Amino acid sequence: MVKSMPLRSEVKTEETWNLQDLFKTEEEYDAAIIDLVKEVDAFAEKFNGNIKDAKSVIEALEGFAAVYEKVVPVGTYTSLSSSTDQTDDEAQMRSSKFGSTAAKINSKLSFVNSQLSELPIDVLEDAMKQSGDFKNYLEKLIRKKEYQLHPEVEKTLAAFSSTFAGPYGLYNTTKMVDMAFDDFEVDGKSYPLSYVSFEGDWEGETDTAKRRAAFDAFSAKLKDYQHTTAKTYDMHLQTEKTTADLRGYNSIFDYLLFTQEVDKSMYDRQIDLITKELAPHMRKYAKLLQKVHGLDKMTFADLKISLDPTYEPKITVDESKKYIDDALAIMGTDYMEMVDRSYKERWIDFAQNKGKSTGAFCSSPYGNHPYILISWTGSMNDVFVLAHELGHAGHFYNANREQNVFNARPSLYFIEAPSTMNEMLVANHLLENSNDPKFKRWVISSIVARTYYHNFVTHLLEAAYQRKVYERIDAGGSVNAGVLNNLKRGVLEEFWGDDVEINEGAELTWMRQPHYYMGLYPYTYSAGLTISTQVSKRVLEEGQPAVDEWLEVLKAGGTKSPAELSKMAGVDITTEKPLRDTIAYIGDLIDQLVVLTEEIEANETANVSQ
Repeated sequence: MVKSMPLRSEVKTEETWNLQDLFKTEEEYDAAIIDLVKEVDAFAEKFNGNIKDAKSVIEALEGFAAVYEKVVPVGTYTSLSSSTDQTDDEAQMRSSKFGSTAAKINSKLSFVNSQLSELPIDVLEDAMKQSGDFKNYLEKLIRKKEYQLHPEVEKTLAAFSSTFAGPYGLYNTTKMVDMAFDDFEVDGKSYPLSYVSFEGDWEGETDTAKRRAAFDAFSAKLKDYQHTTAKTYDMHLQTEKTTADLRGYNSIFDYLLFTQEVDKSMYDRQIDLITKELAPHMRKYAKLLQKVHGLDKMTFADLKISLDPTYEPKITVDESKKYIDDALAIMGTDYMEMVDRSYKERWIDFAQNKGKSTGAFCSSPYGNHPYILISWTGSMNDVFVLAHELGHAGHFYNANREQNVFNARPSLYFIEAPSTMNEMLVANHLLENSNDPKFKRWVISSIVARTYYHNFVTHLLEAAYQRKVYERIDAGGSVNAGVLNNLKRGVLEEFWGDDVEINEGAELTWMRQPHYYMGLYPYTYSAGLTISTQVSKRVLEEGQPAVDEWLEVLKAGGTKSPAELSKMAGVDITTEKPLRDTIAYIGDLIDQLVVLTEEIEANETANVSQ
């Protein structure tokens, strides 16, 4: 039974994260902002107009790094304190106030990149030779030189940064504050509904009548807000298109892929190959779910059910640590110390409460420890999600220690590899520990339903839809709710064919995902999982040497391109092979599920007849 969500003030403290590691008091936070503004002013006064040679380039970047390191905890505290309760007026006002302050800071600091870009390349190269710390930063700056605008224009654009971020804030407010779900009824009985309970519980509910009724009620509420949400999204898209045009990029795709350090062919390959070659495997999986559950038809609302719900254990937060410790132990003592601290020192927000951001994320502020947000429901799915977010934490725990603030963060294309790697390690560990057909089927179905469905299907279909949206925007068009619904429905129907009925409400799935406000992000999940699937196979086959190489990749942070980082881990993503191998691996897992199901059903039939 799904209970109504408690208020944030009603949840247990031990289930929440401890933001006092960033700032002990509100006064300390306020003082940090005052100091930051003063430091920015002093930095600008010293260096604005005075970056002229290699020596002053290095000095300016040292000062810039020091300022940036002070921006990070303030921004992180502001963001995290509002993400756990979007209904908290104080947190929302704090967030809005800091947004304005940050925009002013960005505007004052915009001169750094503008003046560095105007220097001759030989001066920048000389600075690189004198200081390896800033080589990576300056190489990226040289690459971006042709898209840099006049310093005054850059300053103005930076001043508008909080305004440009407005659509994302509006999306979250609509979703987490304004959207209130009514109870839904099945056979005369009422059941509570919320964003978190739908995505955490009802979507996987084994009772078909309740699951489909919850889907219908959830979709009906989304529909009430479709026009506002579409207008909000269009505003965001038009801002990106205008920026791409202003900066002189050939297309909005070139603009959004530029910082990812991959070309459009790698982006397209990820979407096209998976859409074409994974679809038959996933349709087979959908038909298996339909058969096992005895469904009259397979609908979009049924795709998240567990293959064997009777085998699904309830897992407490404490129990999750044992699973994760055992699975990730191969990563070594330093990594496991990080995992241990994350539980003990309250780096993780487990609570379920009203107004909390949906899904899960990891924030890894430079100079501090990571923070993880998750809403714990007690399913095996949560263990995979937590392992995933600890993968991000372990990545930046390593990168932040080894690299300076400019070098720690890798391309978005690579960002999901360390997280999905941990999911693979959990899956592999579980598979190694039993030959019981039911347990084996449960583990493999968890891998397919959680790791691969989520990253290779859900996010991939978002990416296929997102590409159609951007093609329309790039051609000078705009979008509204009708257009977005049609595009989303078309993508779902193409992938699932006649094997899954795309029922009414499925087309509104575009309203559920904040990733659309983060550039070309959704496709990177499958890119990261392609890399981690291949690396996890190496770990299984080669053991410690493969782990050691992977830890070196984590420490490298953003000092190399995604292709170079993958190569360090023994994977060549410049070819189709890793992706094709991963799709084949998913197909093999689904074939195993079919065989195991037949074996289990045959055993059950034999036992009944005895």
